[in-house]
Amino acid sequence: MRKILLALLVSTIGFSQNKPFAKGADVGWLPQMEATGYKFYDTDGKEKDCLQLLKDRGMNSIRLRVWVNPNNDKASGHCSKEETIIMALRAQKMGFRIMIDFHYSDSWADPAKQFKPKAWSNHSFPELLNDVYNHTFDVINALKVAGVTPEWVQIGNEIPGGMLWPDGSTNHWDQLGQLLNKGYDAVKAVDKNIKVIVHVDEGNNNAKFRTFFDNATRQKVRYDVIGLSYYPFWIKKDYTEVIADLEFNLNDMVKRYGKEVMIVEIGGEDDKVENTYQLLATAIKAVKNVPNNKGLGVFYWEPQGARSWSHYNLSAWQADGKPSPALDAFKE
Repeated sequence: MRKILLALLVSTIGFSQNKPFAKGADVGWLPQMEATGYKFYDTDGKEKDCLQLLKDRGMNSIRLRVWVNPNNDKASGHCSKEETIIMALRAQKMGFRIMIDFHYSDSWADPAKQFKPKAWSNHSFPELLNDVYNHTFDVINALKVAGVTPEWVQIGNEIPGGMLWPDGSTNHWDQLGQLLNKGYDAVKAVDKNIKVIVHVDEGNNNAKFRTFFDNATRQKVRYDVIGLSYYPFWIKKDYTEVIADLEFNLNDMVKRYGKEVMIVEIGGEDDKVENTYQLLATAIKAVKNVPNNKGLGVFYWEPQGARSWSHYNLSAWQADGKPSPALDAFKE
């Protein structure tokens, strides 16, 4: 009897440690949208807080990008440490879990561009290592002091070619590995329970992921979660053509590297509501089906970033200021 009770206790403890599946949104544009007077409406036509609209559609997590010394440009600026803290506090008060995404740049960093922040542009590689550590620690510690401890932190944004070019490009994997580990160490110095994500684009491209994470393994890069972007639109495919490749890659990453996986960016065309709904539903199912609860969640990139404001066609917001029905895929 005692053994049975002990087994039940262990299984209960284990179950309680499995957090709910993360269903999230990156909303870095939201403060600027509100500051420029953009209004958000529910399906009944009543004005409502955008975060509440996302929560009503089943979302429980928010992702926020951080730039080092951003400008004030409406679409390509903001996202400073101070603004990030304000947004993180606001989201946490509404019950959202928080992900922080470090670009290590003054503006967008992605596979096509990984520009150093201007303040770091003439720094030596040893100085860059300190820059990454100090910037990462400063932001995460400031969040913690303010009362928000993020659940996840990304060290770099879509970095198949590395970051902080040229020093941290994949032409210098030994240096990229050191930079990533400095970010990891800074996060863990604030709170060892925060999960560190390393993020690569084209989540359906297994060869790209194996190449990157095999190199990361050789360099002894420390991280907890493999983050994927999944945008069939950008590779000019329908999701039905590549969903099997996504499923294979998710499972292969877990088996090959022993890590958890997460889609940290996804999006579909705003004028193809049913297709985007199905894209989301199938991607969520694929991540949930990863064995042993190793698939952690799915985040839509800027669902509220309506095209009328952002000129971005992969949001999930309608011209009338209301959320797209495609977001209903996040509901249970």
